Amino acid sequence: MSTMTLPETDTRTETTDQTSDDRPEMFHYVQKDKIAESAVMGTHVVALCGEVFPVTKSPKPGSPVCPDCKKIFEGLPPGGGDE
Repeated sequence: MSTMTLPETDTRTETTDQTSDDRPEMFHYVQKDKIAESAVMGTHVVALCGEVFPVTKSPKPGSPVCPDCKKIFEGLPPGGGDE
């Protein structure tokens, strides 16, 4: 048996809205360090817009983003990480 380490995910978005064909309608910005925990443990995350949900999908390039989350994110100071 071997153990594999997954690379750090740098996405900050996640979905709450689903379409009838199970594709996400919109993704939200969430705290990066909470994504893996939510995906594995099923805990809920809080998006910048205030939406609360468990992480279930990852966005693909070009995926639609919540306009409220995007506006808040763009207003944040640069950096904002653990640097």
